[in-house]
Amino acid sequence: MKRKNYWPLRWRAVWDNLTNYRIIEPLQKNDNMLLNIKNLHVAIDGKEIIKGLNLSVNKGEVHAVMGPNGTGKSTLASAITGREGYEITRGEIIYNGEVINDMPPDVRANKGIFLSFQYPVEIPGVSMTNFMRTALNAQREFNGLDPIPAADFLKKMEEMKQLVDIHSKLTKRSVNEGFSGGEKKKNEIFQMAMLEPKLAILDETDSGLDIDALKVVARGVNKLRSDENAFIVITHYQRLLDYIVPDFVHVMYDGKIVKSGGKGLALELEEKGYDWITEQLEG
Repeated sequence: MKRKNYWPLRWRAVWDNLTNYRIIEPLQKNDNMLLNIKNLHVAIDGKEIIKGLNLSVNKGEVHAVMGPNGTGKSTLASAITGREGYEITRGEIIYNGEVINDMPPDVRANKGIFLSFQYPVEIPGVSMTNFMRTALNAQREFNGLDPIPAADFLKKMEEMKQLVDIHSKLTKRSVNEGFSGGEKKKNEIFQMAMLEPKLAILDETDSGLDIDALKVVARGVNKLRSDENAFIVITHYQRLLDYIVPDFVHVMYDGKIVKSGGKGLALELEEKGYDWITEQLEG
């Protein structure tokens, strides 16, 4: 029986016999890489949606993921965040140097992965203030910190409300209850600002927003960008990328990333649509 391999992860090693390691070669370590997805396959109810997707995201980067409806963009977001019912059948999701395939969603969230929902839900009876304080303290407890003092929490709330231009009356209501579509999306960015994630995934946050709300959401995201975090922005429309300028644009088709480029690729998609890419693939 082979013993478990407890050699540090920076080395690829195998047992040469029962007592000695035989080192094959050192692995290249990239301390700047935050997310590394390798040959990912994801199925829902036995139907494969993601079919061998590869994606690497470094700290400080913004990646836009675009593509026609039904190509797997939201499935990708759900797989990264660990949503129930999304089965990883092959491949790896490596976050901050750790394989998270089997990690529960709450642990992923406490480790700094945040998802802004395409359709934020209402939570009647739970005030925004209590909701955010509970979430923030759960995150702090996970990381070995004491609960945030009340005064510090209220100060942080005020700062972040101003950052995303969300009205105080909204934060006194139950979570998203009675909010307009734009207010719900602003609230998602407010929550992101409060939790300060390392990796934020925005799943069609621009959907249903008028231009003013879109600018507010984009301004919040841009103010939160830093050299220590990263964003994946899932969108159908190039207009969001006028305000959140991506470092990379990826096109998904049939469960894979089939084309990548810079901001110019999004402009080309706006002008030509997706037909020219599908024609290239099928031709």
